[in-house]
Amino acid sequence: MNQLKDRVIVVTGSGRGIGREHALLAAAEGAKVVVNDSGTGPDGKGSDPSRAAEVADEITAAGGTAIARSADVTTVAGAEELLDAAVEKFGAVHGLVNNAGILRDRMFVNMSEDEWDDVIRGQLRATFAPCRVFGAYWRDRSKAGDEVEASIVNVSSTSGLLGAVGQSNYGAAKAGIASLTVILAQELERYGIRVNAITPVARTRMTENVAGIKDMVAKPADPDAFDVYHPGNVSPVVAYLLTEQCTANGSVFYAKGGEIRQFLGWQYGKVIDKGARWTVDELVQEMSSLA
Repeated sequence: MNQLKDRVIVVTGSGRGIGREHALLAAAEGAKVVVNDSGTGPDGKGSDPSRAAEVADEITAAGGTAIARSADVTTVAGAEELLDAAVEKFGAVHGLVNNAGILRDRMFVNMSEDEWDDVIRGQLRATFAPCRVFGAYWRDRSKAGDEVEASIVNVSSTSGLLGAVGQSNYGAAKAGIASLTVILAQELERYGIRVNAITPVARTRMTENVAGIKDMVAKPADPDAFDVYHPGNVSPVVAYLLTEQCTANGSVFYAKGGEIRQFLGWQYGKVIDKGARWTVDELVQEMSSLA
């Protein structure tokens, strides 16, 4: 249980649920953990700083090392607070898990501007700000001649990559996070920074309240049966992506129970090529072959 020994890992949204599991496992694997959670509800409303403190205390009680923060990671200032906390307390930072996010489901034609903007901010911007701050820190270290072995793990969703009715705001943000992951992997690799993402399928405050999903992700009636949707099942994948041994970069992995899949992004498909400009009449005849 030492795959993350002496690595300093920051986990946002780690006061409850799947983020808490990531923080607990990182600590069990030897990491020094910065537990961050503002304690908002699933919709992003309210706050409860004690959530992060409780997880940090749980880690410490188990013999691990952790500190708690309640920074707002939708802001660059909040992300800088986390970076400063990690460096000041532990002298370094090696990994970042962008788990923080909110959910406000609504059919698109009924969605308000606030419901759209708040979810884009609470998901995509909550990934942008820490990536921007930590990425710049590691880049500057690399340029100064330091050896950097850093890892960022973002959280996308099948709602964004495959689609989900009623989650256009959430899905758009999560698809954006997957695209951001791929681009950052290309930009930051030269500085010793790897960037990957996961699409977890697990029982969380969000999935437990989604119509049609609650029953699917419920605990099995048989206490000896494998709990496929336990959020802790996803955490070993996240921990692996944070290790120095991991070579993946720019990848998106689906994780559910004991199942791990590689997501494949947009790819070119069928093609028609006239070698000259098409007319609309011609496309009326030919475009159906691409459907």
